[in-house]
Amino acid sequence: MSTALCLVVGTALYTLPASRFTLRWHHTVEKVLWEEDYVVAGDWLYLSAARVQGSGAGMEPPPDAVRVGTAWHYRPQERWLREVKLARSDFGRDYELCIDGDCKPLSSWAPAPLAPTTLAPCTRVPPGLR
Repeated sequence: MSTALCLVVGTALYTLPASRFTLRWHHTVEKVLWEEDYVVAGDWLYLSAARVQGSGAGMEPPPDAVRVGTAWHYRPQERWLREVKLARSDFGRDYELCIDGDCKPLSSWAPAPLAPTTLAPCTRVPPGLR
């Protein structure tokens, strides 16, 4: 089976062929861009790097972050994740998902009503949803 990322939106499942992806969003209060780079690694998501273009409202870059251009770059302490849960709502812009340089709102990759969304390797999705 090839590497795939699964998006679970409510009870809907979307399978995307991807071994790497970037998750991007704008902080709802500070309105600055935050980005996280992931690798789909078997049953895990590996968070390889992160960037944030500002600070404030609970989003301080860690002490080892390095300023490159307009963003603070760093490696998160917790890097191995089983899944990423996203609370999506009408109160802010939708998350963006970038696969092979193609960045689109999650609603373009998974055309379902806004609802809590889980990103996980497809190997982790319960068989009843696949």
